Amino acid sequence: MTLLTFEDIPAYGIENPARAADILFLSDHAGRAIPAKLGKLGLDEAELSRHIGYDIGIYGVTSQLARAIGATYIFQPYSRLVIDCNRKPGKPQSVMSQSDGTVIPGNANISEDEIRAREDEILWPYQRQIEAELNRRAAAGQPTVIISMHSCTNRLRTDDRDRPWEISVIAHSDWRVAEPLVEVLRSETDRRVGVNQPYTVDMEMDYTLPVHAEGRNIPYVEIEIRQDLIGDAGGQRIWAELLTGLFTKAVARAAIEKA
Repeated sequence: MTLLTFEDIPAYGIENPARAADILFLSDHAGRAIPAKLGKLGLDEAELSRHIGYDIGIYGVTSQLARAIGATYIFQPYSRLVIDCNRKPGKPQSVMSQSDGTVIPGNANISEDEIRAREDEILWPYQRQIEAELNRRAAAGQPTVIISMHSCTNRLRTDDRDRPWEISVIAHSDWRVAEPLVEVLRSETDRRVGVNQPYTVDMEMDYTLPVHAEGRNIPYVEIEIRQDLIGDAGGQRIWAELLTGLFTKAVARAAIEKA
């Protein structure tokens, strides 16, 4: 079966292609588009605009960051409710039947063919574009640091505990960039900084960083910014301006192989 039609946007977005900056920005959950054939997955606007649908505010922050630094930015414009492009195919969170207390009617009892169409037309084109960019940079001898940008809710419906971290720095076994970034965030800002909170890099469940960063020994860091701080244009501008200098400083401090 075919999922995407002429009515639908492309399966990935790219801004500032083939730039020379070491940093490559990625966003797995930047958008909330849904293919026309899927309607609204049985949800109303209030549910689709929640954090379950996309990483609120992260596109606005990262697009500004990428322009300021002169870095390439690859992002996923489709809602994570269609398919989560940071999950390995076949894993429970790849196509979710419910998320943070919300049942997703359009994902109930879908067939293997329907799941495969979402993988083939949304997940894989996005992931292949990342791979192609990394291959291009490697062939050109261009150093790369992956910064994977996310936002998270300050409180889940299914958990009444507040999340105090304004920004979190996340990594698994490679802390070449994450460690200096934590240092500059804590020494040069008064922001509440988390480390591997409220998430970690799940090497069994996640796709983007385990495959493209850990799997290729490319230095990286994952960022989570609390969505209530970047939900409007003003907040996005503040965070983009704050992080532009801090990201470049952390990358400069990191022990990055230049070969």
